[in-house]
Formats: sequence, C-alpha cells, structure tokens
Amino acid sequence: MIEPDFLHTTRTAYDSVAARYAELFADGLEDWPLDRAMLAAFAEYVRADGAGPVADLGCGPGHVTALLHSLGLTAFGVDLSAEMIAIAREAHPELRFDQGSMTALPLDDGALGGILARYSIIHTPPERLPEVFAEFHRVLAPGGHLLVAFQALDDPAQLAEAFDHKVALAYRWSPGPVAGLLRARGLVEVARLVREPHEDDERGFQQAHLLARKGEPAAFRRPLPTRRRNSV
Repeated sequence: MIEPDFLHTTRTAYDSVAARYAELFADGLEDWPLDRAMLAAFAEYVRADGAGPVADLGCGPGHVTALLHSLGLTAFGVDLSAEMIAIAREAHPELRFDQGSMTALPLDDGALGGILARYSIIHTPPERLPEVFAEFHRVLAPGGHLLVAFQALDDPAQLAEAFDHKVALAYRWSPGPVAGLLRARGLVEVARLVREPHEDDERGFQQAHLLARKGEPAAFRRPLPTRRRNSV
C-alpha cells in the first residue's frame, strides 16, 4: 500500500526536530489551565464510562500521555515519528508508545474508551479529514469519547485554511464545520472550548477543543433523579 505524501512529509519533518520539540515542551501544560481543564473533563467522562484504554494520537514526546496516565486513564501514545516515539519511551518507560498513523490504526474495532488528538489533525489535508474521523469512530467503543484540539479559524463558512507551521504544512480549522464532520461519522459533540491566544503567541490564532462521544445524542443523556414532592 502506497503511503500518502502528507504522511511521509510530516514524519520526516518531525523526525528532524524531535529533540528540539521535546525540549520546547518539557514543561508540559503548566501555563495552559484551560487546556488542562478540558483534558481533566475528558478523563472524567472516560472514567465514568468504564475507563477503557485511551490512545493519545500524535503523542510527540509523550508528556500529555503521561498527564492522561496521572488522571487515572490507561493511556498509550501513537505517533508517526520514530524519533518522537524513541524520546517518549525514554522519558516515560512505564508507558506504551507505538509508531503508527491515525489514518490506519493497528487496533481492533471498538478497542478504545477514548481518543485524544491534540493538535495532531492539523497536518491532515482537508479532503482526508473525514476518513480520519471514520477511523476514530471505528476504534472507539460505543459511548467512547474523543477530545480533539487545533488552531481555530473564525469562519463558519470555511472548513480549513492552510498556514505555514514551523515543522510542516498545517491547517487551522473552523470548529463548527469540524463538529459537523464528526457528527457525520457518528461522533456527537458534547462540549466546545475556543480560547483566545496567549500574549506570546506570534500568530494570534484562537485555539479550539471539541469533546465528542460515539453515539446518538439521546445515548449521552442520563435520566435525572426523580424529585419527590413533600407531603401535606
């Protein structure tokens, strides 16, 4: 099977910067409280629905995989870059890290309780995004949760816009159309966070987080407790 050009390009680019990338993100999410809050909420939903395995897709040097583990999840990382995987394994020997592509995950149908795709869809050409979401749906168990994060485009009429990422060509995405693509693949939006950029963000892009669940909206609703009337 011939590998798509964008996967080869992305892998090669991240292999070449893996050590520097790991150094830049050594502090993890210390300065990102809203991002941590969304990860904590994601972890709570996964735990509430049975705490199945969670794949951190595009895990890089593994710092967020380790955070998911600290939040009580059975988390493992997957990344295109062999160099990133080597760094992650060295930094977190207690955790599992595999090289692979989110376009064709080496996982059984319904194997996962959750997927984190934190800034890992950004190098996917827009026409390939539906197949990535279909793969997410395939490997998630019924009721499983997905948290996806990306640089946001404030234009609901447009799905994506390319930008000159420092590592490889990337796209920022409009949250509404992305949620629509998720819904079309059976992944129903649960929550959305769009935050403003930090002051030191040279591009000034908004950042989006979408939390979704595999299943119809009604399947997510839990019955409210019955309120008993006071006797008179």
